[in-house]
Amino acid sequence: MSSNVGAEAKAMPVNIGIEETDRREIAEGLSRLLADNFTLYLKTHNFHWNVTGPMFQTLHIMFEAQYNELWTANDLIAERIRALGVFAPGNYKEFAQLTSLNVEDAVPTANEMIRLLVEGHETTARTARSVISVAEKANDAPTADLLTERLQIHEKTAWMLRSLLAEESPAAATAQKA
Repeated sequence: MSSNVGAEAKAMPVNIGIEETDRREIAEGLSRLLADNFTLYLKTHNFHWNVTGPMFQTLHIMFEAQYNELWTANDLIAERIRALGVFAPGNYKEFAQLTSLNVEDAVPTANEMIRLLVEGHETTARTARSVISVAEKANDAPTADLLTERLQIHEKTAWMLRSLLAEESPAAATAQKA
């Protein structure tokens, strides 16, 4: 998190019904989520630009919709951190220190892009899930709601991407065996 954490609270204390220690713990978790989400945004945008192969058009359009959603989410997460009275991380150095996601050194194949995005969404979902109990314990409904929404989006996106990697549908596989 930013080295300016708490500077704003000295000017005018935050009094929203959540103890300072709880606000800081929640903000730390949200900062990790923001770093994961921003890293996933960059990865998805990179893949949108660099995808090739027979699924180019489908993936290019899908990745664009996904990175636009992730971009919007970055703002929602950062603004929640700010509402808790903490400065949000906002540069590559901070994101690199906080993220749980790996960054690729080369342009992967289209199928590898899909696999890497599944992993990215699942990792980001796990980060969001790890903060929910802290928010609920502190009776921080807005953060819990935000985290629940993020979980739904990351889990659904991971499922949709994972489905692209399937060879065939379970019904088709069963019919072929008969």
